[in-house]
Amino acid sequence: MEAAEVRTEEPLSKKRKLEEEDDDEENTYGIKPKAVVHRLCPYLDTINRQVLDFDFEKLCSISLSRINVYACLVCGKYFQGRGTNTHAYLHSVGESHHVYLNLHTLKFYCLPDNYEIIDSSLDDIKYVLNPTFTQDQIEALDVSDKLSRAIDGTMYLPGIVGLNNIKANDYCNVILQALSHVAPLRNYFLRENNYAKVKRPPGDSSFLLVQRFGELMRKLWNPRNFKAHVSPHEMLQAVVLWSRKKFQFTEQGDPIEFLSWFLNALHLALNGTKKPHSSVVYRTLLGSMRIYTRKIPPIELEERQREALLTTQEYAEVSTESPFLYLTCDLPPPPLFKDEFRENIIPQVNLYTLLTKFNAQSEKEYKTYKENFMKRFEITKLPPYLILYIKRFTKNTFFVEKNPTIVNFPIKNVDFGDILTPEIKAKHLHTNYDLVANIVHDGEPGKGTYRVHVLHKGTGQWYEMQDLHVTGILPQMITLTEAYIQIYELKTDSKKSEPSG
Repeated sequence: MEAAEVRTEEPLSKKRKLEEEDDDEENTYGIKPKAVVHRLCPYLDTINRQVLDFDFEKLCSISLSRINVYACLVCGKYFQGRGTNTHAYLHSVGESHHVYLNLHTLKFYCLPDNYEIIDSSLDDIKYVLNPTFTQDQIEALDVSDKLSRAIDGTMYLPGIVGLNNIKANDYCNVILQALSHVAPLRNYFLRENNYAKVKRPPGDSSFLLVQRFGELMRKLWNPRNFKAHVSPHEMLQAVVLWSRKKFQFTEQGDPIEFLSWFLNALHLALNGTKKPHSSVVYRTLLGSMRIYTRKIPPIELEERQREALLTTQEYAEVSTESPFLYLTCDLPPPPLFKDEFRENIIPQVNLYTLLTKFNAQSEKEYKTYKENFMKRFEITKLPPYLILYIKRFTKNTFFVEKNPTIVNFPIKNVDFGDILTPEIKAKHLHTNYDLVANIVHDGEPGKGTYRVHVLHKGTGQWYEMQDLHVTGILPQMITLTEAYIQIYELKTDSKKSEPSG
């Protein structure tokens, strides 16, 4: 990305040549385009749809410029310009590749003759570059079991397609795949009109994250893809840019850290505020809790002194209201000993046991550098979609340790009302949730790989996705994995999702 910025700083005269004859409107330097004649093109049979890939950054393969870029529909490469001596023009003459698509205006041209091509047989190419969805199509996504066919004959389910691993971005891929099955979030981003009107200050690049996520959602759910997988290249470049390189796709990261940053970044980019309904992110995922905190007297004091301190204001219990986008579940420490067969015991724990942390009664000690505290957590509002983070990794100065404890959880009808106080539960009409996504970590701490299980509602089938690999999986196999992040959907009598219009 840095190289691209350097290479585009070309002399003004050269820029004018490269931008010559842009479409329909004046180019960057105010040069009026020449009139373009519409003609039938004799070269349409040279188009090779199997090499077309619009997932990568839209920049010229020679100049690395993002200005006025065309895709050669014969070889799939990107070139700048259309006028005489531009890279696209020279490529058309040198290679006898004649059909090009402007990646911004979605118009087709024949070079070097430089006339616009109007032909309905090219609509499928335009749709792959920029998929669009109607309200009816969106409402049908979760009830349809219709398979789609890629150019190479591969059959796939829209929404169940692999994501390319560029180098070490599987930790991002699993989050993006999981969020693509959170229906209100997906429905909102499938309609570009929902966020195209969001006003941002001049020069604010955060909205690029919103645009790229929307493009990725539309490509993942596109029923007319040319291939049965998608590359998140542009999405990840926006992540690297806006996170100021905190998250990279060249080195492994933690999905929960990426999820937390990404949801908050999306919320802010959509002009979200602290109000619960100020963005689709908060409307879908935001819950609230009450945290009770009390300070623990120093253990070196005598019991009488400790009891005296407990009666002071400093050591009184204090409650604070806190919103949350996910709940952190703490695993019990794994056993230190081996069983009678000298093999490691694989510990197990019930999900409901982990959730007692939030029942307003269970206390847990938290240590800081100077002081220790006891805390209780009380859920005061459950969100439409609830994210659980099962804390498996413990970091200290020297190493990262992984807790391998298996969490036993039901796939359907998880009643989170069991952890609510009676007065809070009375305010909730529904408290039962179904699992829709389950992210798993395999391997050693700090290394290993991530995969995700998602439910395709139209077929009722669960699928396991690990980058490009997509396979069906039995629900009972999901519960045997080392679950790391889970997304649950609230069950209601009338299954109303986020309006997409």
